[in-house]
Amino acid sequence: MRKRFAIALIRGALPAGLMALAACAPAPIYKPSANTVVTTPDAVAHEPERYVNADVIWGGRIVAVHNLPDRSEIEIVGYPLDSSQRPKAEGGGWGRFIAVMPGYVEPFDYPTGALITLAGRVNGSRAGEVGQAGYVYPLVGVAQSHKWTAEEMHSGHPNISFGVGVGVGIH
Repeated sequence: MRKRFAIALIRGALPAGLMALAACAPAPIYKPSANTVVTTPDAVAHEPERYVNADVIWGGRIVAVHNLPDRSEIEIVGYPLDSSQRPKAEGGGWGRFIAVMPGYVEPFDYPTGALITLAGRVNGSRAGEVGQAGYVYPLVGVAQSHKWTAEEMHSGHPNISFGVGVGVGIH
């Protein structure tokens, strides 16, 4: 009888626990449009004409900010996004792109190394260089952008682990 009760308790508690963990993850910040494509900066760099005027939601790590007379360009190393649209920077990048923003962008507000997610439209590409190597940069006209704080990057990541054994943690 106790065994059946324990099994029933586990069967009920496991789905509830998984749902609670899933609820911890923040919702995505940008809603895809009907024109949004799921692709990478590398794919767009190889076939830029195929993606002109397509909407994208991309994120990555800021490499540099270049202010021009009528716009600012932020060079970004793209990374895959998690379910909350936060860049997953621990893996390999999937290409560089240039985020084009109207007006002046304060480089202090977009520092090198910061993580960013943006929603925008592919507006073609431009040849450039990374070091001394030739490179094709997709150009994305930014409609919305979000620079992630360290706290936001860790929110929704519960400090929970499952296992059997003895462990010591120092915080």
